[in-house]
Amino acid sequence: MATTTARSARPSARERILSTATELFAAHGVRGVGVDRIIAESGVAKATLYAHFRSKDDLVVAYLQGADEHWRGALRDAATAAGDAPRDQLVGVFDALHETTVRDGFRGCAFTNTAGETAPGTAPHAATVEHKQAVRAWLTGLATAAGAADPELLACQLSVLIDGCMAAAALEPVPAIARAAREAARGLVEQACPARA
Repeated sequence: MATTTARSARPSARERILSTATELFAAHGVRGVGVDRIIAESGVAKATLYAHFRSKDDLVVAYLQGADEHWRGALRDAATAAGDAPRDQLVGVFDALHETTVRDGFRGCAFTNTAGETAPGTAPHAATVEHKQAVRAWLTGLATAAGAADPELLACQLSVLIDGCMAAAALEPVPAIARAAREAARGLVEQACPARA
């Protein structure tokens, strides 16, 4: 019985490949890591890697899909934790930045970093654009619910602030950067969304 449990607890080859690639891409960038290194560190054969991912681009896209799920979940959780009012949620989103940017090994936004290393028109670059558009669309929905006069403009401003915070924190991962971004977001939200009586 214990042997069966131990076997079932071991990650699959695909999970090992993706986990290894995620750690390496986050630390060294997608261009800085070759397939041979991923194969060696994940402990799989080359044929196994290519059975799960037809190309390195496919592996990079899978890495970005995982990052997208994680980051958008963190943003939603931070917004929800801020309360029921959409105005508060728009500011609360920035609490996710504090958790992310002060952790050891933070090297900036996975999507911005990958976009800078890939050519427009490639699948990985398209995945970075889709992620940024999805976050902005979600922020637009919150801004609309908060009563912003121009929800798309506010969402764009907050998106730029999020990206700027992550870029600054990649160079200097200190809590003051996320706090400053949160206060700037509060000012933008208060200006764009009239308080309801």
